[in-house]
Amino acid sequence: MGPPPNLDARMDLAFALGMKHSTDRILTTHVGSLIRPQPLQEFLRAKQAGKSFDQSAHETCLKSSVADIVRQQAAAGIDVVSDGEFGKSISWSQYMLERLSGFARRPVKPDANPFKRGADREKFSEFYAELDAHDGVATTSESICVGPIEYTGQAELARDIDNLKAALKNVKVEEAFLPVAAPASVIPDRKNEYYKSDEECLQAIADAMRTEYRMIVDAGFLLQLDDARNAVTYDRMVPPASFEDYRRWLSLQVDVLNHAIEGIPEDRIRYHVCWGSWPGPHTTDVPLKDIVDLILKVRVGAYVIEGANPRHEHEWKVWKDVKLPPGRVLVPGVISHATNVVEHPELVAERIVRLAKFVGRENVIAGTDCGFAQGPFHRRVHPSIMWAKFEALVAGARLASKELWN
Repeated sequence: MGPPPNLDARMDLAFALGMKHSTDRILTTHVGSLIRPQPLQEFLRAKQAGKSFDQSAHETCLKSSVADIVRQQAAAGIDVVSDGEFGKSISWSQYMLERLSGFARRPVKPDANPFKRGADREKFSEFYAELDAHDGVATTSESICVGPIEYTGQAELARDIDNLKAALKNVKVEEAFLPVAAPASVIPDRKNEYYKSDEECLQAIADAMRTEYRMIVDAGFLLQLDDARNAVTYDRMVPPASFEDYRRWLSLQVDVLNHAIEGIPEDRIRYHVCWGSWPGPHTTDVPLKDIVDLILKVRVGAYVIEGANPRHEHEWKVWKDVKLPPGRVLVPGVISHATNVVEHPELVAERIVRLAKFVGRENVIAGTDCGFAQGPFHRRVHPSIMWAKFEALVAGARLASKELWN
């Protein structure tokens, strides 16, 4: 077998043809964030702590780490790969503190910690106290908007783009994507002290984020918009607010997001929705059936939706009655990131097949519920289990393909 086609030629072709569909087999992908290797973590720890470190050595380590993680994804059989979000030195949503102007950090009192709110936490307070102690949750500051919001992360994003392009030169995959935060999920629980209203602040974030979104698509990659906050906010709002209040809030977020991606080809964008991904009871999650109409109003080519965990797996039935818009793709979570139990390939295949019968086999790409790492140092499973789960995902997709294309 000869070398892979020229990278730029492959990316230009992908852009011309739009997002890949499962035309002759079920393709596989994931949500994006993967467990960081220890050498890279050491640099990120120093950066977060404000300590000095060798910047050149960090850049070299980051580039090689991205190359390794892309190679490992390809070797496991993943068709649509990411850079593992290795370029983000904070979490999947807080990383924007380093790419947007206008925000400051201030100490927060423990009893006012915004990350410890929600109906599920109130209902199972003893459990969450143990979970937080085990995970070492200790949020000590909050983010305040104190000035005009503008995008300042061009150099950092360009580095991530270049690293992913370099990593793809020596592997054969179908496509690659970069996951970034949707406006509602940018720096969640932020406070506004500069704009006239929270809505105006949100709009400013959306306008600034267009730069990030556009750069990713212009580089030839798929853009994935991560938006856990849209579903999670129900748990934060209701009660005391009403479900109708939440729906109005969510509708606004959808409108703002569509504004942020206006002009970007829809078939180059994926939209990820989950219920926060933490390993808790989730008894107060909003049902998918109650928000799926608003999710489908987001003008994108694919919907990446959590669906393998026990609280939401039954919601595959939603697609019996809800029609996927023409030309769009469903990327259901068919393996969980939140348990060390490795799914059997036959279960994975079953999850794929039952959805394919409703939305069409060519419109399904098998994925994961969420990222295996919620930040540089916070993982949900052991690395060896992450790869075992990817193997189960690929094996299950092969079984499903045999059944669907028999």
